[in-house]
Amino acid sequence: MTKKDMAILLTEAEAKALLTKVLSYSKADSCEVNLSGARRGNIRYARNEVSTSGALDNQLLGVQSAYGKKVGTATITEFDDASLEKVVRRSEELARLAPENSEYMGILGPQQYLKVNGFFDSIANLTPDARADAVAKSLKLTREAKLIGAGFMDDRNGYEAMMNSKGLFAYYPSTNVNFSLTVRTEDGKGSGYVARGYNDFTKLDPAVATRIALLKAQGSAEARAIEPGKYTVILEPTAAAVLLENIFFNMDARSADEGRSYFSKTGGKSRLGDKIVDERVTIYSDPTNAELPASPWSGDGRAQEKTMWIEKGVVKNLAYSRFWAQKQGKKAVPNPNNVIMAGGTQSLEDMIKSTQRGILVTKLWYIREVDPQTILLTGLTRDGTFFIENGKIKYPVKNFRFNESPVIMLNNLESLGKPERVVSTESDQNYLIPPMKIREFTFTSLSDAV
Repeated sequence: MTKKDMAILLTEAEAKALLTKVLSYSKADSCEVNLSGARRGNIRYARNEVSTSGALDNQLLGVQSAYGKKVGTATITEFDDASLEKVVRRSEELARLAPENSEYMGILGPQQYLKVNGFFDSIANLTPDARADAVAKSLKLTREAKLIGAGFMDDRNGYEAMMNSKGLFAYYPSTNVNFSLTVRTEDGKGSGYVARGYNDFTKLDPAVATRIALLKAQGSAEARAIEPGKYTVILEPTAAAVLLENIFFNMDARSADEGRSYFSKTGGKSRLGDKIVDERVTIYSDPTNAELPASPWSGDGRAQEKTMWIEKGVVKNLAYSRFWAQKQGKKAVPNPNNVIMAGGTQSLEDMIKSTQRGILVTKLWYIREVDPQTILLTGLTRDGTFFIENGKIKYPVKNFRFNESPVIMLNNLESLGKPERVVSTESDQNYLIPPMKIREFTFTSLSDAV
């Protein structure tokens, strides 16, 4: 590491030393310090030409001081000793001025964290030339095919650390790269999309990804209009993820207990223990998953562990803040840092072959909530929607608007494929999601979107 690298990307020992120094300035009853640093690089292209590239270095330190239940927080991006002491004093001033927070639970003592490897040198050492070479492989294919490509690649190399006055210390370095691409035909009638995310740059093959988007663009150019209605659909993982994450985001115990979500029941109870979807549905989080590693600690320092959220269709856990867990007499379960849905053994091709009549949906976008109590969603298909007949893709179809709840969808499940790592087009979150075949998926109208 160069001297410049050291300023932004601190090792565990360097982060610990800095946090220890910050805590030494504290005069509050308790103090918690959070530190993060990252180096990001990106390259963007449109109309088959690179349009922008850039890099960003960022480091942020936040101090939370407390006097009893009076809490104040201040942040800073300067790291000389005078600035570090100043931000501690500022947080203490704010704490003294703040009203008491009846839900403040205090800071945690030392925790035991799982060992997670989410850091790879292939991204940490990535150069602008390497980014350009990766994009060049994509551009070569779109130009040769006389198609128009527009894409974005963004990589991050960074860390998060925290320490408090009770002796808790946590440190997690990680890397990530996301690659997304839209390919259009020259007349604008056909469009294909692909997105890939990895912690290890060697897993990203931009040529393979580009060919997927290229084939969808070519195949969707002469779309036919068919009647809206209820159809058997095969959702590729990219399409399924933007629906399923609306279940993931709703799995909060307090919202459920207070009657504000799908997971609420009458009488101030939640759906914990209820079977809500097909028994083939199992959704869990596991920070140690090799394909989707995640931080082994949550934002308040609680240890993350493998957690079943829905197991064989039954709600096994909801996320509890420390305050709400104490109030309800439950175990405090942090919100997950990753989400994985178990799948089956079929490939996407196997699922298509087993379909007599249906629609292949490769992407959904512009997702909006219609009814939070049922998680009813609306949105549009895009970038390649195809009619399936007798186990084969027959022709592209015009895009649809849909109205569907992912809960109802998972009760109409016919089959699941092999899980794949996908990037949500709505939230940029990475998940492990299988392709799925769903019966009676509701399309409400046609759309002119390509």
